[in-house]
Order: sequence, then structure tokens, then C-alpha cells
Amino acid sequence: MSIPLLSTTDLTVRFGGHIAVDNVTTQFHPGELTAIVGPNGAGKTTFFNLISGQIRASSGQVVLNGQDISRLPVSARTKAGLGRAFQLTNLFPDLTVLENIRLVVQAKANKGFNLWSTAVALTDITAKAQTILAQVRLEHVAKQPVSELPHGDQRKLEVAILIALEPKVFMFDEPTAGMSLDEADTILDLIADLKARTECTVLLVEHKMDVIRTLADRIVVLHNGQLVADGPPAEVMASAIVQEAYLGLSPEDQMHG
Repeated sequence: MSIPLLSTTDLTVRFGGHIAVDNVTTQFHPGELTAIVGPNGAGKTTFFNLISGQIRASSGQVVLNGQDISRLPVSARTKAGLGRAFQLTNLFPDLTVLENIRLVVQAKANKGFNLWSTAVALTDITAKAQTILAQVRLEHVAKQPVSELPHGDQRKLEVAILIALEPKVFMFDEPTAGMSLDEADTILDLIADLKARTECTVLLVEHKMDVIRTLADRIVVLHNGQLVADGPPAEVMASAIVQEAYLGLSPEDQMHG
């Protein structure tokens, strides 16, 4: 087994008397797509927020590529190699699709617009942005303001921005929520492409079992903030605790299922 790219140790967060994530210890490896599942309120998105820095942990540790990032702000975690796509799009609505991507490419290259920027450098940045747009099938709307995009195309642009950040860890929280089947298939194809990058790891919070079965190398199950199962998809989905916690089946149902 490879050295983990990302790991959490006893990761915990309390809101008043409620423990939303409870001593979760797990590891994520390069070349692996892990689906994080569980019933509503299980702590999946909160766990994501702890990793990406939107929420500060009460205790425990997050390590990325050997670096303890537990106390770093969101921006520093992004710079260290964490890439997070949100359920609600976080884009510049008045800029064009191409401009949104180009800003990210420039930031990644540490090149801003200024009087001393060379035409060659800006041309290279634009070319890279156009290549990323082609990857996500958005080149035909490159000059369109983001505010005019339908929901599905905004989600594709969000993935494009994530790709432009060149993270080591890609984090997707219900990436196909609110999409048509065709739009969802495009997003899932993109995630499958990212999974094929053996130097990266992909974390996916998802409810749709067909998506999980198609994409996941591994499933982590959270229930009441605790990690209750972790392993290959077929093995995890067949376990009694998952049948009950995630699918809502009682032991009697399982016997008759």
C-alpha cells in the first residue's frame, strides 16, 4: 500500500453538546476514489469541512502529503494541495467562463494582470484555460458570462476551476445534485478522468448508489459522526451495519431481503 496522501487522526468537532464528527481516523491514498456515505445528518459534509478548513476541529489532526494542516486556513490548505468543489457554486458571475478559468490559472502560476506581463505569458495562460474548458466540454460558451449559464454548466465550470488549481486531493460534495442525467454523466466522466491520475486522490460525498458502484474503489461510512465501515464497495454495502445505518434496513428486513 502506498503512503497516504491525506489522513485524519481522531478528528472531532463539537457544536455545544453535540458531537458532529467523532474521533474519525482514516487515510486516503494516491490513485484511489473514496466514496463517503451515510444517512442525512451522519456528518459527511462536516467531515469535508474539517478537512478543507471551513470548520476548525475541536481536536484531532489532518495531514496532507506529510504536512500537518490542522490549523491552516482554507487558502493555505488550497495552496498545499486540497481542492474542494461545493454544492453551491462559487464563481464570478459577471465574468465570462474563460475569464473565470484564466484567473485561476494565473493565480496558480503566480502571474497577475499588470503592465509588465508579457504577451507570451498571457497567451500561454489563455491557452491553458482553453484546454481546461475543452476538458469539461465548455469551450462553446467560453465568451458567455457565468451568470447566463444553466445550472449544469455552472457545475462543469466549478470542476474546471478545480482542475485549474491542480490539487493533489479532489473533494466533491454531491457533484451531480440538481442535474439532468446527461449533465450528470458529463460530471461523472470528468471525475472518472481525475481518478485515473494515479498521483491524486478523489473524495466523493454521494447518495446515488449507482454512482458509488461505478466510481468508488472504496467506501467509508459515517453514522452519527462516527466511522462505522471502511473497505471495498461490495463488502461494505453488504455489511449489516451499513444495511441498517445507510439503507434503513433492520436485521429482520435483511433476513427477508
